[in-house]
Amino acid sequence: MSDDTFKITREELQAIADKFRDVKHDINNTLAVIMALSELAQRNSAHYEKLGKAVLQRSPEVVQLMQDFQTMLNARLKGQAIPDKPMPTSGVFN
Repeated sequence: MSDDTFKITREELQAIADKFRDVKHDINNTLAVIMALSELAQRNSAHYEKLGKAVLQRSPEVVQLMQDFQTMLNARLKGQAIPDKPMPTSGVFN
């Protein structure tokens, strides 16, 4: 076997799947808030400011979640330990 052989344990694969599930959940929550505010803004223009604030606040959080996941996955693909950095979570209407 060559040095390029990739091995992963069931536990490591489960850790990656768990992180992916968490990222997907956080992104879905963020998009749900933005979609709800968009609908409210269509009905009442007073909600446009709240929508704008939510988009400006939550978009960087989503990008950071995806970057953290990519960093974790790339580290594992290179044979390094999975970084144990907690991923940020976003609350509803912070």
